Amino acid sequence: MVNVGLIGLGKMGLSHLAIVNAHPEAKLIGICDTASYMCSILHKYTGIEVFSNYREMLDQKSLDAVIIATPSRFHGEMVREALLRGLHVFCEKPFCLDPAEGISLAELADRRGVVNQVGYHYRFVGAFNEAKRLLDAQALGRIHHLRVEAYGPVVLRPKGGTWRAKSIEGGGCLHDYACHAIDIVNYLVGRPDGVSGTVLNKIFSRDVDDEVYATLHFPDGMTGMIAANWSDDSLRRMSTQVTLWGTNGRMIVDRQEVKTYIRGAAGSTGAAKEGWDIRHTTDFHSDVWYYLRGEEYSAQLDYFIRCIAEGRRENISSFASAAQTDCVVSAMLQDAGGVWRRVVDAGARTPAQSRTDEGGLLSLVTGALR
Repeated sequence: MVNVGLIGLGKMGLSHLAIVNAHPEAKLIGICDTASYMCSILHKYTGIEVFSNYREMLDQKSLDAVIIATPSRFHGEMVREALLRGLHVFCEKPFCLDPAEGISLAELADRRGVVNQVGYHYRFVGAFNEAKRLLDAQALGRIHHLRVEAYGPVVLRPKGGTWRAKSIEGGGCLHDYACHAIDIVNYLVGRPDGVSGTVLNKIFSRDVDDEVYATLHFPDGMTGMIAANWSDDSLRRMSTQVTLWGTNGRMIVDRQEVKTYIRGAAGSTGAAKEGWDIRHTTDFHSDVWYYLRGEEYSAQLDYFIRCIAEGRRENISSFASAAQTDCVVSAMLQDAGGVWRRVVDAGARTPAQSRTDEGGLLSLVTGALR
């Protein structure tokens, strides 16, 4: 049985609480949040010990793992404290607002040999995994362009914002929606090494962006476009779609389906049918023991728990991969200032190189393309 502590009782924290509490190989033994009323109600009806200080929970409870679901600006400090205690860590996305901090934490997790995971749940959606299988089998041939879009209804009018709408805490649409789009692109085809033409627009928010647009540049000459908007109420919930064009055809993938067009004379590998073909997510996903919001939310925590229980060290959504996403986000922020930026390879950083300087992230994470 894996003993788990939970920090943060917002929307995602409550979702994780319900899922972990129902997991056959996990036991939730500690909860931390600064909302005393919420904690008292949970303690009354569940009997789980509650804390207002996360360090006290880490010190006092015999934990194997911790789930961190706090506002983004607290992730770095809390993840580090947990890693230093030798705990396995699941952290909500975005990983770190400062990519240098994320790189350093990825390196620390690797040295400690613990399971580490970030909540990019699209990596656990059956349709996206099927898309990755087809791409790895080169069913589309050489990919030369892609478009990724993420839209949904979060900020729909001027109002007093939550922590997500504050640049120092959440980071706006770029950190909340666009990071999902960037991460699924990284997962499917690899990380871009440059960005250009980044546009960060405010629609209703005062402090952060509500829509994001940019061009992505890849090492092999492939290009991509990203579009994200969290002020779009034409959709009931967040919707993410990736379209890819290759020398053999085209693929459109979202949470619901994988749609492919393979040219008849393209010499397909046989990984996909020729012509148009549509398959639905029900053809790909595995059943989960507990369904809440979508099977991918249970699947990602099941993967985390089972990696711990079985002593596995492979990872689908590691700190290192999340740090790569953070680096692309940082390059986009810099590019929005008017200069084309190259994305630095997070995997190549050393602890000494991962320290920020007083001049900010520019010299650390991004450099102008020459």
